[in-house]
Amino acid sequence: MKIVMAIIKPFKLDDVRDALTSLGVHGMTVTEVKGYGRQKGHTEIYRGAEYAVSFLPKLKVEVAVATDLVGKTIEAITSVARTGQIGDGKIFVTALESAVRIRTGERDLDAL
Repeated sequence: MKIVMAIIKPFKLDDVRDALTSLGVHGMTVTEVKGYGRQKGHTEIYRGAEYAVSFLPKLKVEVAVATDLVGKTIEAITSVARTGQIGDGKIFVTALESAVRIRTGERDLDAL
């Protein structure tokens, strides 16, 4: 099992959810986050004054998937979240040792 964590633009959340649901990936955790990458933010003009925006609003989407679904999950997120602009986000994959469904006590893949 793996955890796939994607940092995406907020307006892409519905597209990512639909793509993952069509793969059979059920359940996700979404967190509002702020950050920056290589671009280190940007500048905006408001009422004639220029402001530096260092941290851009993003969403962190986390899903737990079976190891054989990792490639398809990454491909699905990448294809729908890509705008071709700077700041489209990143995907990280980490190992997941165990999962337990609290209500039923199911473990590992059955808990997903």
